[in-house]
Amino acid sequence: MLENDRSRSATHQSYAVLRDRILNGQLPGGTKIVEEKIASELGFSRTPIRESIRKLEYEGLIINKRVVKPTEKDLRNNFQMRILLEGYAAQCAASFLPEQDLQALYECVEIGRKGTNEEIMDANERFHEIIVRASNNAVMIDTIDRMQSLIYLFRKTVVLNQRPHLIDEHEQIYEAIKARNGEKAADLMKSHLQADLDFCLHIIG
Repeated sequence: MLENDRSRSATHQSYAVLRDRILNGQLPGGTKIVEEKIASELGFSRTPIRESIRKLEYEGLIINKRVVKPTEKDLRNNFQMRILLEGYAAQCAASFLPEQDLQALYECVEIGRKGTNEEIMDANERFHEIIVRASNNAVMIDTIDRMQSLIYLFRKTVVLNQRPHLIDEHEQIYEAIKARNGEKAADLMKSHLQADLDFCLHIIG
């Protein structure tokens, strides 16, 4: 393997390990990230670790070399952006979503009712992803993609603490999109995300 390829591989591996540890709670909010310690643990030099940290900072998971501990303001800012973007995406989905994606949305709802926590998490993510990509707006899709790590943390709070009516709301959004009612789909998505925000604020409050 060429030196550049080895460097990229080390960066990718260290990034994946650090991201997983943050998202699964092994590195809780507020934990100080020490390059030397992580490099020693993973068997890499400090350069790929430094690049991994930079990428995680870009995603909002690390701030000032510490694992992010989202504040109430962070939560509100994140959800305000999502309400704007995903409300519009739901309206677009009602106009443009093809039949196979409608079926995929329905399957996400079904998994939400019957699946394990991990399956529900995956189905929740897929449900929102299908709708966002229906916008066909590359800038909007990229913005949501960059927020995915923080969104995951909030989604985990919502799913693992079993927010009431979560899947019922998904089903209502699906039904509005299936009926090609863009205005209703947008309103339901906005209400859904507002309910997520209120629940997260209650949990951390």
